[in-house]
Amino acid sequence: MTARPAGRFGVVGSGWRSEFFLRLARRLPERLSVSGVVTRTAERGAEVEARWGVPTFRTVEDMLAAERPEFVIPSVPWPVTPEVTKELVGFGVPVLAETPPAADLDGLRDLWSAVGSSGLVQVAEQYLHMPGHAARLALVREGVIGQVTSVQISSTHLYHAVSMIRHMLGAGYEDATVHARSFTAPLVDPLSKDGWAGEVTPKDVATTIATVEFSSGMGLYDFTDNQWWNPLRTRRIVIRGSLGELVDDRVVRLADPRTPVESHLIRRQTGIDLNLEGFDLDHISFDGRVVYRNEYQGARFSEDDLAVVSLLCHMTDWCRGEAPEPYPLAEGCQDHLISLAIGESLRTGAGVTTAQEAWAR
Repeated sequence: MTARPAGRFGVVGSGWRSEFFLRLARRLPERLSVSGVVTRTAERGAEVEARWGVPTFRTVEDMLAAERPEFVIPSVPWPVTPEVTKELVGFGVPVLAETPPAADLDGLRDLWSAVGSSGLVQVAEQYLHMPGHAARLALVREGVIGQVTSVQISSTHLYHAVSMIRHMLGAGYEDATVHARSFTAPLVDPLSKDGWAGEVTPKDVATTIATVEFSSGMGLYDFTDNQWWNPLRTRRIVIRGSLGELVDDRVVRLADPRTPVESHLIRRQTGIDLNLEGFDLDHISFDGRVVYRNEYQGARFSEDDLAVVSLLCHMTDWCRGEAPEPYPLAEGCQDHLISLAIGESLRTGAGVTTAQEAWAR
């Protein structure tokens, strides 16, 4: 059998987030490779080349001329993403745009008007590819807890959380009514992306709580500033349905008219105690059957890395006509439309109802 060539992608931008993609490709060369990185300056390009061993270019056109990748990731500041996306679509290149695909509602509308009909743009929304969430979504879609009626997320922020709420509920492009409030309280914040602060003095941080009402159900958004990193704030998910509910890794549902039963999502994690297989997530099971399996064992990826790698490989398969769209631009636009409504409700103190936009299917 002929070996399957690794997916080949380019990156526009060389900041902190772009290095996620370069690092994952380096660790999984049989599945992913980098054709080039576009940087604004030759000096920054030299730094990227020295650290990552990939070619760099000053323009998109130069990168595409050197070796055309299967797709390109614009990993640039929010206001720049739409312009780079439009440029890439102009060259006929599939795009995996970072989240959000545009900074504000006008930007989303303009981007959709410019490239929505091209069918070339996907969005790098990775959260539903995370092992735990992928396992939960599989159970939801099987109907294990019946019709889902509400989803509570206290984990990540704005469009990421909205994506989880919408897909767990199956809300699609329904109009949403949002009511949001913010509360401030002292909290020690010892860890950020820059590392441990060495500081244990509580500081005022904000928690945003919002209800997101759809015709098909309700979402509850709960996020504390820096909750991604702060080890003093856990992450929680509650998915309620007509036959039971899923709380983190615990599932309660009705087996028959007189029998509520409880089951758990169980992780098989290797490398613990005397297990010598290496530290890795093997699979997640439910009632003795696997509902998520790690396809990248041996790479020792974190769960966020597994999500991003899964998205990149799915994007490769889609570009080759071997898989459905990973996360269409319309989905990313709808997520950010609702996250913008959360921000507007916070500013005004009033409820905000979204309207159907051109990208709604």
